[in-house]
Amino acid sequence: MDDLRKIEVFYNKKQPFKEGIVLLRSLAKQTDLIETLKWGAPVYTIKNKNVLGIMAFKEHFGIWFFNGVYLKDPKGVLENAQEGKTKAMRHWKFNTIEEIDKGQVLSYMEEAIGNRKTGKVLSEQKVAELKMPEWLKEALMGNLEAKKQFKLLTPYKQKEYYEYISTVQLEKLNSRG
Repeated sequence: MDDLRKIEVFYNKKQPFKEGIVLLRSLAKQTDLIETLKWGAPVYTIKNKNVLGIMAFKEHFGIWFFNGVYLKDPKGVLENAQEGKTKAMRHWKFNTIEEIDKGQVLSYMEEAIGNRKTGKVLSEQKVAELKMPEWLKEALMGNLEAKKQFKLLTPYKQKEYYEYISTVQLEKLNSRG
């Protein structure tokens, strides 16, 4: 099944928020956005760059703005989509179709499009080079299998270990004091 058919299936699927997501889709289609399918859901793009997505969940439905951090949000409706995980994405949740003010939603969409066109995006921040705690380095040198497994971890996970180990080490030092 091609992406366009999958998008139609998404919007025609029987679910409690069908009317709401169809209305959001009709608003998105009034803009310059191109409708695509990513992660099994409709995502709207400009020049193949993600601008927004429309989603339905168990308790609500809404719009994800990929660089929503830059939206002015005069109504104060945007929430961080995944606290602690995403820095730029913002989510506008709705519980009923009656909550949708078409003019406001369209205004947020147009602002998001304008931001994307002018390159207003939160870029990935370079991760500072990781500094392995000295005693962890020594421990891994004494256990080649542990060292091999540790190197298979992503830099992000390695950093988490460094931070955790350093915290535990500080707590031990403080408890002795």
